[in-house]
Amino acid sequence: MPVLLQGTVLTIKFALMSMVFGLAIGVIVAIMGIGKIRVLRGIARAYVSVMRGTPLLVQIFVIYYGLPGIGISLDPTPAGVLTLSLNVGAYLSESMRGALEGMPRGQWLAAYSLGLSYWQTLRYVIAPQALRIAVPSLGNSLISLIKDTSLVSVITVTELLRSAQEVIASTYQPLPLYLACAAIYWVLSTGLSALQRRIEKRLALPARS
Repeated sequence: MPVLLQGTVLTIKFALMSMVFGLAIGVIVAIMGIGKIRVLRGIARAYVSVMRGTPLLVQIFVIYYGLPGIGISLDPTPAGVLTLSLNVGAYLSESMRGALEGMPRGQWLAAYSLGLSYWQTLRYVIAPQALRIAVPSLGNSLISLIKDTSLVSVITVTELLRSAQEVIASTYQPLPLYLACAAIYWVLSTGLSALQRRIEKRLALPARS
């Protein structure tokens, strides 16, 4: 159990780091996707298409095993964080892009009429409202990310699943250890789901009487 707990801590760290970097990537790509510069829109769409259209496991192999072929070598942990960040960033960008584009055009026009610039309108008027819409999707992405961290075990990162496999190699008891591993993932996902519901409730607009 101590070994599994150590793997759980690393899994949580992996997920949080990847979520932070992925959120930064997602914001940038979402802004590129709704912008007026055609080249940037094309780059954003191509990035999202590639990351959503290829398996995460293949992306891990490309970054960890493929990049050394062009002179870029990464240790397992940075390679895993980079891959997960790029992958989740694509999904987060689409969630945020949809929320931003879903805001009424009148919001933009009203802000412009008050003398706000495009970036001021985006930052102070549109983005805070869009965040309320995007929170459920962002929460779902984080929950999926917790489970996706298990894939970095293929590049020898000692997260939860890899920790379980190492214990199995010495105890030859796969069933109880895999069940324990699955239970820990379930607890993490359930806890995040409860946190997501609380955040959604906190950010929800007050009901009209």
